[in-house]
Amino acid sequence: MITDDDYLYYVDRALDGMTGIVAGLGDELANTRPPLPGANSPYALLTHCLGVVSYWSGRLVAGREVVRDRDAEFAGAGPVGPLLDRVATIRARLAEDVHAADPPAPLRGTPPTAFLGPDRELTQGAALLHVYEELAQHHGQMEILRDAILAGQHTAVTP
Repeated sequence: MITDDDYLYYVDRALDGMTGIVAGLGDELANTRPPLPGANSPYALLTHCLGVVSYWSGRLVAGREVVRDRDAEFAGAGPVGPLLDRVATIRARLAEDVHAADPPAPLRGTPPTAFLGPDRELTQGAALLHVYEELAQHHGQMEILRDAILAGQHTAVTP
C-alpha cells in the first residue's frame, strides 16, 4: 500500500520539523514551558517522541528490549545538542526497523495500557502507523508551543 521510503519521508518531515524548532529555540527556550495548562517544553515533547519511536518500532516491531519511562519523558530537559544527536541515532534505527518490518505480522509484545496507544490489537504495520500519528500530532503541537514561547518573549520585552 505504501513503500518504506514513502513512510520514512513523512516521518522524517515530522522529525525535521521538531528538530528544527528545538534547534531554533536553543537551550534556554527549548526547555521553556509556556504558561498554558498542562503544556510541555519543546525539549520534553521531542524526548517523548523519541520514546514513542524507540518503544513502538524498536520493541513492538523489531523485538528489541526497550526500557521506557513514559512519565519521565515529559520532564526531559537539557542541552539541545545531545538531544539532536539522539534524534539522528533513533531515526537511523527506525529506518532499519521499517525495512525489516513485516506489516501484517503481529506485534512482538503487548504495549502497556498506560502508553495510551490504539485500543485494539495491532499489526506491525499499524504500530508503525501509530509512530507516524504521534510524530505528526506532536509536530503540530510543538509549532504551537514554539509560537507561545516566542510570543511570551516578545511581550516580556515590549511594554
